[in-house]
Parts: sequence; structure tokens; C-alpha cells
Amino acid sequence: MNETHQHAHAHGGAHAHVHAPASFGARFGVGMALNLIVVILEAVYGVLGNSMALIADAGHNLSDVLGLGVAFAAVVASRRAPSPRFTYGLRATSILAALFNAMFLLIVTGALGYAAIERFFEPEPVAGGAMMAVAGIGVIVNAATAALFASGRKNDLNVRGAFLHMAADAGISAGVVVAGLAITLTGYHWIDPALSLLIGAVIIAGTWGLLRESVAMSLAGVPVGISSAEVRRFLLAQPGVSGLHDLHIWPMSTSETALTVHLVMPDGHPGDPFLMRAAAELHEHYRIGHVTMQIETEHETACALAPDEVV
Repeated sequence: MNETHQHAHAHGGAHAHVHAPASFGARFGVGMALNLIVVILEAVYGVLGNSMALIADAGHNLSDVLGLGVAFAAVVASRRAPSPRFTYGLRATSILAALFNAMFLLIVTGALGYAAIERFFEPEPVAGGAMMAVAGIGVIVNAATAALFASGRKNDLNVRGAFLHMAADAGISAGVVVAGLAITLTGYHWIDPALSLLIGAVIIAGTWGLLRESVAMSLAGVPVGISSAEVRRFLLAQPGVSGLHDLHIWPMSTSETALTVHLVMPDGHPGDPFLMRAAAELHEHYRIGHVTMQIETEHETACALAPDEVV
């Protein structure tokens, strides 16, 4: 269960910190083991059955095994305690993991797509029965793995990336089953490389959003689902607040968000209850769990960070 700790400071600042969700470490381990079995089966029978689609799916699943490993390493690293050099700990490794997974998956897809194009112009006989049997196992394993990450996909980009990959894999494997049946019934062997190209297109479409979001997070962009304009309006609506500046919202990890702001309150420091309540509401309404507020009592205060364009 998540816990929220809030602290107030007499000098006019407050911050609230929300711990990361429970580790998905065991689930990553199970997912890696199951997918490694599928990789071996698809690679062996892809070569024996001369199926480019099976080999493509094996390559995709191998990238997922690596991706799950990187994601698991990020989960472990993100729980490391802060140090004098890394004052936020290593929480941002989860962002790097999501970015790496997206980029690596696109690279693998490009390489497999190139091989499929070559095979498309020179189709070779394919064992449709082997395709259906092995891909059928892939459907079951990938669906089961996706279910492991379903509960955490809404709160963590890293976990969502794992869920999307596994869910897409289940659908792709189902497509390979259908292709194997079509090849068996029609004898059209070009269906195999054509499906491989289709698999690549599906992977790219599903990965693009993950890549875009992970790049934005690595550049300290406001996380998806949080409107900085709404947060600004919320803060300005607080009792005693006449203005604000130097508002920053950025991801500390794929599941934790931080905020800093200078609030102008002419009537004086509002006290700790105000700070605690504002921090709690920011967490409740916007899932911002690490809040730092600086109180200024005069509009004329010569704050070097007053203009919004100053960082």
C-alpha cells in the first residue's frame, strides 16, 4: 500500500513525498522466463519450418525479454536511497528504461522488416502447421504475461510499456496462427513475409506513443495527464494567494511527479496547515507527490525567478 509523508518548514516551504508503487520485480522475472521459452520455440521452429513470420515474432519476443530485464533493473535501481550526488536517488532510471525499450524495439523491427522484404520477393515454402502450433503457445504465454502487468499500467509508464508489449505480442501471435492456417489452406507462401511486415507496422504504431512520452519525460516535460494550466489555476484559487511564479512540474520517475512554485501571499505566511492541505490536494487531484512551495509576502519582492520565462 502506498504511503504519503508530508513535511512543513518554518521558513515558508513545504513538500509532500509519495513512495513509488509496490515493486513488480517478481512479475518481471516471470514474464522474462515465459517469453524466453517462446523465443526459443519460435526461433527453432521458425528455422526448421522456414517461417519468416515466426522468426520475426521470435526477434520481437527476444527484444521484450531484454526490455523486461531493463525495466526490472530500473525498478530495482529506482528504489535506491538518495545520496549526496544523486539527491533524488535513481528514480529516473525508469524513464531511461522506457526510452531504451522503445528505441530498441524500433531498431529490431527495422532489421526484421528488411529481411521480410527480401523474402517477400523470393517466397520460400513454409510449414504452416508448425507456425500455428508454436504461435498458439505464444498467444497463451503473452496474454498471461500481459495480465501480470495489467493492474499497474495506469500509474507507471515503465509498467505500461511492459503491458502494451505483451498485449501486442498476444495479438501478433494470434495473427501468425491465422497466417499459418491460410498458408496451409491456400499454399500462398508470400503470406508469411507479408505478415512479418504487418507485424512490424503494428509494433511501430504501438511503440511510437511510448517513445514520444519517454522522450518528453527524459526532457523533464510535464507528465501526460497533468495540465500545468489547471495546476496554476488551482494554486491561484487558494485562500490568500494573489499571484505565483516559477511553477515547474516534472517527472522524477515514470510514476512520481514533482512540483516547485513561488506563491505570493501579501497577508503573510499562512502556516503549516495551508501547506499540508495544498500538498495533499495536489496529490489527490493531480498525482503530484513531491511538492515544494516558497511563500513570498510582497509583489515587489526582488525575486530573480519571478518572470515565467526565467528558469
